Amino acid sequence: MSYPGYPPAGYPAFPGYPPTGQESAYPPAGQYPYPTVPGGFPPMGGGAYPAAPPAGGFPGAAGYPAPGGYPPAPGGYPGASQPGGMPTYPAGSGFGAPSNGSSFGYPQPPLQSYGGGGPAQMPAGYPGGQTSTPAPPQPAAVLQSTQGTIRPAPNFDAGRDAEVLRKAMKGFGTNEQAIIDVVSNRSNSQRQEIKAAFKTMYGKDLIKDLKSELSGNMEELILALFMPNTYYDAWSLRHAMKGAGTQESVLIEILCTRTNQEIKEIVRCYKTEFGRDIEHDIRADTSGHFERLLVSMCQGNRDENPSVDFQKAQQDAQRLYQAGEGKLGTDESCFNMVLATRSFLQLKATVEAYSQIANRDLLSSIGREFSGNVERGLKAIVQCALNRPAFFAERLYHAMKGAGTDDSTLVRIIVTRSEIDLVQIKQLFTQMYQKTLGTMISSDTTGDYRRLLLAIVGQ
Repeated sequence: MSYPGYPPAGYPAFPGYPPTGQESAYPPAGQYPYPTVPGGFPPMGGGAYPAAPPAGGFPGAAGYPAPGGYPPAPGGYPGASQPGGMPTYPAGSGFGAPSNGSSFGYPQPPLQSYGGGGPAQMPAGYPGGQTSTPAPPQPAAVLQSTQGTIRPAPNFDAGRDAEVLRKAMKGFGTNEQAIIDVVSNRSNSQRQEIKAAFKTMYGKDLIKDLKSELSGNMEELILALFMPNTYYDAWSLRHAMKGAGTQESVLIEILCTRTNQEIKEIVRCYKTEFGRDIEHDIRADTSGHFERLLVSMCQGNRDENPSVDFQKAQQDAQRLYQAGEGKLGTDESCFNMVLATRSFLQLKATVEAYSQIANRDLLSSIGREFSGNVERGLKAIVQCALNRPAFFAERLYHAMKGAGTDDSTLVRIIVTRSEIDLVQIKQLFTQMYQKTLGTMISSDTTGDYRRLLLAIVGQ
């Protein structure tokens, strides 16, 4: 079936591209320019595009502690921070489908940086012309402070906050609003300081006191906020594989979206805190090509070179086509190799090249060639290469769509992205589903749990 916008008008369908004798000159330079303003290429009707990015791009990896075991931070948990495209492709029942069923195409995001890199730019006369475009690294800590809804509180005093929390829990009843006011306006690192100050001042464990005063989803959300990010990811993975059954969507969400350093910290934390090898647990709980994909992900060896090699992108696109759409059957190992090793910026260029070669987008081809969890895992990698915040916006939407709410997914994404890219997630959520994230949270949650979620989101 055909998809709107693929391939760009004027490109012949594969095979026959490029024309014989015109390999270095087709298409002519400037014939298919990629716009420099938000909107992307090719534009599609219906729905606005997100605003242009800030001067420095989107956040990269930063703020990780030096290796050396856990827990490095006071309070009993390990500490680390987590950092947080794309040609348009059709909306449908899967990725990027708006709630009203309209088909306006997946939103073209502002150009984003990954791993300290800058945005990929198509050279003139693509695929001829220059083969790589170096991108200067950006200070990730600066970028991160402008993208999250939660920022470090100015004039922070851990002892004063510990006292506020103690008074909120002392005596008959609990002052939940006082707890909300503190935790929703402090960064994760500041919460670790509050936890340490509380034990120093009162000789009691803040987490135990909070658990005794709270219950249900509110308790889960508060405890998640007080877990350092690396520990929270490791804890989520452990619980996804613990006991009967496996929550494969949690494995995909974490392992397929984190940076190399984040994954290595998670693997180390998982071993230290739970006394288990994460690769062994993955092999015990999954199988087949999905198992191989997750094992590849937990190595944390993805290329993170900020340069984009457009010649390699063309070669990889050709390789993926010949491993799937261009043959009878599917060479799954080829898809695993390309999607598990290339940088997200490089994969973005590969997706763009693939649409020209195959006359359909790579996500569509993955859906045709794969099924089940491996399909979802491969798509998650491509979606993050194209637009990471949009991937999380879609996850949030489906966590609240229909009857019932997947509160664990809602809590996990809101907490882990609150200091990284929740601002962009909110913007894309509105664009993709014609309602704000805050509105949907309000309709799906109640009480103090709802108030704290909205405070984190910034509503």
